[in-house]
Amino acid sequence: MRIGAMQGRLLPPSDGCFQCFPRKHWKEEFPLAAEAGLDAIEWIYDFPGESDNPLGTDNGLAEMRLLSAKCNIAVVSVCADYFMECPLAKAEAAESEERINKLLWLLDRCKLAGIRRVVLPFVDNSRIDSDAEGAQAVQVLRHVLGLAEKADIELHLETSLDPKRFSSLLAKLPHPYLKVNYDSGNSASLGYDVREEIAVYGDRIGSVHIKDRVRGGGTVPLGTGNAEIPVLLSQLFRIGYKGDFVMQIARGDAGKELAWIRHNRDRVLSQLQAAGFVFGANR
Repeated sequence: MRIGAMQGRLLPPSDGCFQCFPRKHWKEEFPLAAEAGLDAIEWIYDFPGESDNPLGTDNGLAEMRLLSAKCNIAVVSVCADYFMECPLAKAEAAESEERINKLLWLLDRCKLAGIRRVVLPFVDNSRIDSDAEGAQAVQVLRHVLGLAEKADIELHLETSLDPKRFSSLLAKLPHPYLKVNYDSGNSASLGYDVREEIAVYGDRIGSVHIKDRVRGGGTVPLGTGNAEIPVLLSQLFRIGYKGDFVMQIARGDAGKELAWIRHNRDRVLSQLQAAGFVFGANR
């Protein structure tokens, strides 16, 4: 179990984006993450930054691994925001084939990097709006899951589906390498009940994004929105959750990213311990 942060949160916003791959400064985040007391960074692979992402070259992968080892900061997950702009469930036949091939390519690069999970977003622009789109998502995932297993990389779905519909989709994909990424902020924004969510698909949760949002609104500092994070953590402890916790928190004051991440890391660690989770010695 690790406490990590979404890539870019330890740096000022890149290109004016709230969340995107920090093309010019990604190397700086490894020592900052160590200084903040984190265990991991969740990497971002997005459409605007793909040409500069070190995942795309062997030299880039080598540099990632070197910095990871030097700073003792794991990179075991990728948030594949590329598929926010190129949705897997909203594509014509030719587009779908191209996007599936891109996902298979990404899995191959992740295998070389030692990354063990890819978070696939089905939210916002890539959300599943209809039964037809749900069927397309299932078809795509069935196509790639065998190759994901060969690469030993789990696929974690982050969706905006309500508990009943998400549980129904998961029932069609009973593959051990297909898991849920639970996002506390997204569920709060959509008005979902964390207890109901855990009850219907808690055993499929493989990773957790920690953030807070107001119902029907955007991301806010932890503890100021509608996310019931202490309840979520106690429920996860009850079912024996063993995965990572990645902070995808609201940004603080520009230029004070390190102090803000450290503050939130300490807050999350305290809440995890209150829920019953046991972590190793603090950094």
